[in-house]
Amino acid sequence: MLLIKGGRVIDPASGRDETGSVILEDGKVRDFLPGNQAPKGFQGRTIDASGKWVLPGLVDMHVHLRDPGFEWKEDIVTGTRAAAAGGFTSVACMANTKPVNDHPEVTRYIRLKGKREGFADVFPVAAVSKGLEGKEMSDYAELAEAGAAAFSDDGKPVADSLLMRRALEYVKAFDLTILSHAEDPSLSAEGAAHEGWTAHRLGIPGIPAASEEVAIARDILLAKQTGGKIHIQHISTKVGVALLRMAKKSGLRVTGETAPHYFTLTDALLEGYNTNAKMNPPLRGEEDRMAILEGLNDGTIDAIATDHAPHDDYVKRCEFIAAANGIIGLETALPLSLVLLAGGKVTPSRLVELLSANPAGILKLAGKGTLRKGADADVVVVDPEAEWEYRREDVLSKSKNSPFLGWKLKGRAVATILGGRVTHSLLTGVAADA
Repeated sequence: MLLIKGGRVIDPASGRDETGSVILEDGKVRDFLPGNQAPKGFQGRTIDASGKWVLPGLVDMHVHLRDPGFEWKEDIVTGTRAAAAGGFTSVACMANTKPVNDHPEVTRYIRLKGKREGFADVFPVAAVSKGLEGKEMSDYAELAEAGAAAFSDDGKPVADSLLMRRALEYVKAFDLTILSHAEDPSLSAEGAAHEGWTAHRLGIPGIPAASEEVAIARDILLAKQTGGKIHIQHISTKVGVALLRMAKKSGLRVTGETAPHYFTLTDALLEGYNTNAKMNPPLRGEEDRMAILEGLNDGTIDAIATDHAPHDDYVKRCEFIAAANGIIGLETALPLSLVLLAGGKVTPSRLVELLSANPAGILKLAGKGTLRKGADADVVVVDPEAEWEYRREDVLSKSKNSPFLGWKLKGRAVATILGGRVTHSLLTGVAADA
């Protein structure tokens, strides 16, 4: 039994934001006690959360764990250890592994390794198309039975509109969601950065915002046509936010996410040909960044996801155009997201929705994203005032490709609990469980 005592408990799924204590037992949330009290005669382990926030474990619905096949970049153990340090207790990993997660044996491998060795619960996302080739649908029934939480070709778009339509129709039978990497490859072509003044001045081929927006519009229309559930990944443009807003007003089964780098950074970071600023979709302009913030504020955007994409130095320390796309993000997402609270437009409760309750709901992860009685005992204790520096030597991911290295950050997960087991702790006297 574990008592997390006297913290500010924020759980939007149960409408709670008050000082109290959370009791965990046998891998579940047993009870909540208001104030700074403990059960009479309590003899179990105690974490003093005074002055801190107690939240449901964070849920990242978009990570690349690189396992199987690219374990020199990341694996399930190192990726979930980084997740735990960032406050995440559940992660959904994309299918661009080797072999591709388009076969139930790969799905089962990921689930089993995550269960045996992970510091967070791992939910495999299976491929929409076989081999991520965009030509033939994967066997969704077998993959769903093996434990696929959703379907995505992320890393690549599903360019064939008919295949996407059929996929949306098919997955309705399992009440699962297609996670769409929205991109028209004929428009993005050989681009390497946002098509704007910065890329033009630096001589970098551009990726127009329309390459994302055309694909989002198509996906919304197909969701309307089929009645299927589609989730737009890593939204980065002003028009993309507007399209999602319109779809929601129309009552369509469409949700969307963005990543911390899209509301924190712009393409100005390309100066000096910084390859840790290279990702897909690319960092956009200030107008797009402000639109992302507005979408987070007004409820248009449902989730914040990291798109954690580890790469070794070899594919990042090279010419900008040749460098791999993507950055790591599991250890920095929480403090970067806490910045949204400044100005009061995003409340702490709304932030927990974005980082926990909503992604758990979109992926239908039972027992996740809440501290209700009977929910999984997944908890993160956050010190919103903790100031720290994100240093390369402290990064827990195998890969170090982050534009935030050297940043002074505020707010940190100081204890992470998965199923009642402490997987990460910075608190004096509270050791992580072996």
